[in-house]
Amino acid sequence: MNSVHRLLLAALLVLPAFAAWAKDAAPAAADPALEARMVEITSELRCLVCQNQTIADSHADLAVDLREEVRELLHTGQSKQQILDYMTVRYGDFVLYRPPVKATTWLLWFGPLLLLVGGLAGLALVLRHRSRLSADQFEPDDEPDDAPASAP
Repeated sequence: MNSVHRLLLAALLVLPAFAAWAKDAAPAAADPALEARMVEITSELRCLVCQNQTIADSHADLAVDLREEVRELLHTGQSKQQILDYMTVRYGDFVLYRPPVKATTWLLWFGPLLLLVGGLAGLALVLRHRSRLSADQFEPDDEPDDAPASAP
């Protein structure tokens, strides 16, 4: 065991030396302001592969390609709104992480509320129906809760 401890101690002493030789990652764009604008725009676009991440956060190949496309569009001088419009025309409202409220997205925005209201209405109907039943209309339990279970 003593040699294992020495080996671990030597590894712990050598690892910081390797960290000193490590290099910083090169920025993806030569212009940090352009890169910041690219991140701002891609954080508003949904990854079409992952669907629960933004293009800025995703590591999918398509997300990498779309980030590069946004960089190129920024290089050509397009504004944020022009790029978002371009992506929306190309991929539909689904590409927007916060799609606009309009006739084609009503179900997306209000569907969960409709399901909640429907579920609560169904629960209220079942509870109201059950409250009107007499006690003898309910099925009795097979065994009392405190009785020992019998082997089949």
